[in-house]
Amino acid sequence: MSSSLLDKGYEPHEVEKRWYEFWEKENLFAGSEDSAKKSYSIVIPPPNVTGVLHMGHALNNTLQDILCRYRRLRGENVLWMPGTDHAGIATQNVVERELAKEGTDRDQLGREKFIERVWKWREEYGGQIIHQLKRLGASCDWDRERFTMDEGLSRAVRKVFVQLYSEGLIYRGNYIINWCCRCHTALADLEVEHEELGGHLYHIRYPFPDGSGGIVVATTRPETLLGDTAVAIHPDDERYTDIGVNEVILPLMNRNIPIIKDKYVDMTFGTGGLKVTPAHDPNDFDIGRRHNLPAPKVIGDDGLMTDEAGKYKGLDRFTCREAVIHDLEKAGLLEKTESHTHNVGHCYRCGTVIEPNLSKQWFVSAGPLAEKAMEAVISGKTRIIPDTWAKTYFEWMNNIRDWCISRQIWWGHQIPAWTCEGCGKVIVAMEAPEICPDCEGLTLVQETDVLDTWFSSALWPFSTMGWPDETSLLKTFYPTSVLVTAFDILFFWVARMMMMGIHFMGEVPFRDVYVHALVRDEGGKKMSKSIGNVIDPLSIIEQYGTDAFRFTLAAFAAQGRDVKMSEKRVEGYRHFVNKLWNAARLTLSHMPASDFEFKVPKVESLSLADRWILSGICRVTETVAESLDAYRFNEAAGALYQFVWHEFCDWYLEAIKPSLYGHNGLDRQQATLRVLWRVMRDALILLHPFMPFVTEEIWHKLPGTEGSIMKATFPADAADASEMRRDAEAEADMAYVIEVITSIRNIRGEMNISPSLALDAVVQSEDRGTGERVEQHKEMIIHLAKLGSLSVRGAGERPKSSATAVAGNASLFVPLEGIIDFAKETERLEKEIAKTAKDLSAASKKLGNEDFLAKAPEDVVQKAKEKQDRLIEKRQKLQVNLDKIRELKVED
Repeated sequence: MSSSLLDKGYEPHEVEKRWYEFWEKENLFAGSEDSAKKSYSIVIPPPNVTGVLHMGHALNNTLQDILCRYRRLRGENVLWMPGTDHAGIATQNVVERELAKEGTDRDQLGREKFIERVWKWREEYGGQIIHQLKRLGASCDWDRERFTMDEGLSRAVRKVFVQLYSEGLIYRGNYIINWCCRCHTALADLEVEHEELGGHLYHIRYPFPDGSGGIVVATTRPETLLGDTAVAIHPDDERYTDIGVNEVILPLMNRNIPIIKDKYVDMTFGTGGLKVTPAHDPNDFDIGRRHNLPAPKVIGDDGLMTDEAGKYKGLDRFTCREAVIHDLEKAGLLEKTESHTHNVGHCYRCGTVIEPNLSKQWFVSAGPLAEKAMEAVISGKTRIIPDTWAKTYFEWMNNIRDWCISRQIWWGHQIPAWTCEGCGKVIVAMEAPEICPDCEGLTLVQETDVLDTWFSSALWPFSTMGWPDETSLLKTFYPTSVLVTAFDILFFWVARMMMMGIHFMGEVPFRDVYVHALVRDEGGKKMSKSIGNVIDPLSIIEQYGTDAFRFTLAAFAAQGRDVKMSEKRVEGYRHFVNKLWNAARLTLSHMPASDFEFKVPKVESLSLADRWILSGICRVTETVAESLDAYRFNEAAGALYQFVWHEFCDWYLEAIKPSLYGHNGLDRQQATLRVLWRVMRDALILLHPFMPFVTEEIWHKLPGTEGSIMKATFPADAADASEMRRDAEAEADMAYVIEVITSIRNIRGEMNISPSLALDAVVQSEDRGTGERVEQHKEMIIHLAKLGSLSVRGAGERPKSSATAVAGNASLFVPLEGIIDFAKETERLEKEIAKTAKDLSAASKKLGNEDFLAKAPEDVVQKAKEKQDRLIEKRQKLQVNLDKIRELKVED
């Protein structure tokens, strides 16, 4: 065979398209419901149907794909369940924006027509994220793709709602919720994004009715005082032990409200007085329930002040704030105003400031469900990796609040509850009832609210496999093996899947939860459109190819550490892909055309280089398996990079060239070819989970392989795996040979000697074993160090005008007389040192300029510091070389 089997350069795009189509056509991604193999399953965190591939998706799905491809190589029956989420609020907003461009809105369209419009949008655009995941190489079982609004999942959602309601775990009631006045819907606590903003803290005096004084309270939201129904103090606060009154006058509203005692109050804050607005603050709501306080709602769902706000009725909430401040000042009740930085909640979709509001909503009673979900992690039924996230999981679960699951939008699972207009009975059922069971009334109106998107997502691990039916898919693949997720949805989604999975399946939804970090820019900053540091994964794939991008993500995916992404890093791993490609071209150019037995010969017939590389492939096989089993993706990738680039390409391929070209006889040539084939084959298999496309392309050119690399056997599981073992002696011998060669190469580099010039070298050692080791592998050292001769001696005098190095307990000497013109080399080094000193002076002057340090961007300053460090290191090396030359010149 010749290297023409592979093009001179690797061009990824045609290769990627061709092999992905091949994998799909051959049905290589499919999991089997009735296989006798060990099952391995993952459910994809379903991307929003509105989504486009971003760096978070890329990292998350690359890691999942690595695991799935690895487990297939281990002979397991793998199901990677794909799908998308209907993303209620996000999708509705997209379609509403389209309608606005057409001069209409959802109210004019009506609910039924609007939902038809959303389905149409989903059919046209909803598959975009799936196509992009395929570009990434995701090996999902696409024939099983699910959607959180498809009929099967909708049935599961209704079943869960009805059962939880019948068990008393779903209820409807007034509760303080996060309300978006723009989206006109409730939001769960986790759907509120908090931003630290500058504002004001207003200190307001609530007078005693008898005029003897008052209590000053502080608030950032003075407009809410219109709905205050008490002022609270701590029962142990001595400042209020003998005040002699039990009421205050509510400013601007001129009505008396009680002074109550509650341990929630922080005595150390301000005067120790707390205004209580039960309808507009979650903590005040709890206080109000404890003390049976009324809860007038002064801010409406539209963000305007209600009738309860008196003369401020109809004002926007922020306009009302200004009016209240003005009137308090006028009345002499605003004691002082302070600048104050605080966290302000915003809607995660539209960015509107959230209003805590009293509303009638549907809730899941989360406490009873959370207990079992915590116990599952405590007992080890589910592991959270890294385990630092388990602490965060427990903190959230221990403080869990009831989950508001109703949303005032149209796109989503409409709540399966009907109200009888005749008697008011609420009927919760799987299907629409025809008659009221109490009064036999026929006018039954369905709840207009839909369920929180995360409600259907919480059922994802089992609803996607056919529940509530008892399917063979569930029997084979539930519980799933691992969930790969970002930490920001640990509570949104993971905890809720744990609660629902245990409650409805009687078993945890996954054995492991692997929590990966964020992808940030190269400086460690979070990617943001406003900053302008967002890296588009699709443009990276277009420029460098999918394999280089995937390998970069894996190489930097260390547990508990954010991935710092840059194009330069991807470019570096594109060079790695090229290195593998060129190594494959060299390998293929020497492979026999036919009738060749691809079986590793016995150790006795192998050279040191062959034994060493076989030991190396065994070592890296162990490392990859151990690392991927423990979700240490970066360690697996790092081990493969080190082995392929530095051991296989840099050393082994160079060391065996004399054998490949027949210089050491036919037997040695054939033995080396068999080793080369085996190592290339195993390296491709080990690399495949990380770089699926290039490995598949090379695999099909490599003789002795069959079918897709996806169906290959992992090296540790191969039939002859027991014959492939670590060779400590070969590793030690080769390590020493490399040390000797590297020492000679360093002398060549330091002395500025051309690589093509053959040198003589002398090895001196009192240790007989060292001398014998060098003598035994003399030919390899001469070949790789480009020597004319190599002498091995016992201890003796240093040869005249020789450069020196130490390797283990041996001294290396390279005679330089006649090789170097010491005077010219001295002059060259002196000039180079002078130039470096000049450059270093300029760099140091720049960094000594306070104006530059203060005004220049952080990355510019950092680059200047790095340049200074490089120049200092260069000057030091040049000086060392000059000192050596001067020493040799004196000897001369």
